[in-house]
Amino acid sequence: MDTNDLSRRKFIGKLGAGSAAMMAAYAIPSYSISAGGGIDKLAALGGTPVRKNVSWPKWPYIDEKMVEGIVKTTRSGIWSRIDDPDGTVGTFEKEYAKLFGASYCVATGSGTQALSTCVEALGIGPGDEVITSPYTDMGTVSAIITSRALPVLADLDADSYQFDAADVEQKITPNTKAIIPVYIGGVPCDMDAIMAIAKKHRLKVIEDSCQAHLASYNGKKLGTIGDLGCFSFQASKQIACGEGGAIIGNDQALMEQCYTVQNHGTSREGKHETIGAKYRMNEFEGSVLMGQLPGVKERFALRNENASYLNARLKDFPGLVPQKRYVGTESAGLYIYALTYHKEHFNNADRSKFLKAINAEGIGFGGYIEQGLHREPWVDHILGLRSYKEMYTAKRLKKYKEDMHLPQCDLACSRMVSLWASGTLLGSRRDIDHIIDAIMKVYDNRDKLNLL
Repeated sequence: MDTNDLSRRKFIGKLGAGSAAMMAAYAIPSYSISAGGGIDKLAALGGTPVRKNVSWPKWPYIDEKMVEGIVKTTRSGIWSRIDDPDGTVGTFEKEYAKLFGASYCVATGSGTQALSTCVEALGIGPGDEVITSPYTDMGTVSAIITSRALPVLADLDADSYQFDAADVEQKITPNTKAIIPVYIGGVPCDMDAIMAIAKKHRLKVIEDSCQAHLASYNGKKLGTIGDLGCFSFQASKQIACGEGGAIIGNDQALMEQCYTVQNHGTSREGKHETIGAKYRMNEFEGSVLMGQLPGVKERFALRNENASYLNARLKDFPGLVPQKRYVGTESAGLYIYALTYHKEHFNNADRSKFLKAINAEGIGFGGYIEQGLHREPWVDHILGLRSYKEMYTAKRLKKYKEDMHLPQCDLACSRMVSLWASGTLLGSRRDIDHIIDAIMKVYDNRDKLNLL
């Protein structure tokens, strides 16, 4: 069968029995392009949108109890965590560690600060190298270069959007000290392979779990697999307080060092011991987070249920393929719901045409990260810094620049489409069906996409 001519009827016929049953239970309306006009016509070309004047679940989560907590904190006059070790921040740290089955938690002012704290606490600095992904927020790399270490970027598996374990091992040098896996979309990397590599080469593992709240892999919560796990509570995240972050771990001495680093180098005993910025979370952030914890497991479960439903509805549909998941993945944080766009199944229409069409139908798909960090100006900037020229040989820096050829990352950037999921995947089944309806409407009108 020619997949470029895949009709809705043929698409349903290709599904397995389980998926076909689900499709029957939640049937997709038939969009016949021959009928012309109305709902059959792309909204971008004057038709009626699949989803019109219907709002998505609001995010971040707010309720009156949270507001009361902020008022209580305001009236208490205790606004900094150092004024009360058992205040909202200290209480949140205990509760957040419990959520993950971790022994300790240290709260920070952002996810980037959490990562930076971990790099410094592990003694990583000038002359050292840390391997991470090019497909991430700049905060991941910023945490490494803040300590004047060298962020080495490994290429991706283009279907999972995670760095490829084989390329990670290829990038190890005698100066490599740690690996930072990044869980894009809140979905696990191939952590069995990564941990095996780390053990073989005696490397530390800092998990960038900033998008991966409560996700699990082989019976462990993400953030508890490596030496340290880092999280973000930025306003768009699945647990949010505007800005904020946290580190979790089980090594008491290491976690105390994290506390000291984020407390401008001052230990709990008040001794000024080491290098560190002031990365403390304040009591207002702690109050908002404490207000978000009730119901967090239920919201996590609903996002995963809706993502599983979307995956089942799209099973065997070649035009949009859900993010690849590695064996061992049990659940995902779902900061975004990501898919790979295969334009050959959409009449070779560029991804931008698909995005224009589906956004007009009322579904907010985007391209997410425009280009990998290997293509951003910071690379040439650090190579020109005196500190890097002094701490790394000219030969090493030349090779570093040459290694910024990461074709699989470029491919992922060009093909990925995503939905922001923190709020969207808290929708009703009708909301989620609208996503499928819009995808199939655009697919049925694929021969019109190049008119956009």
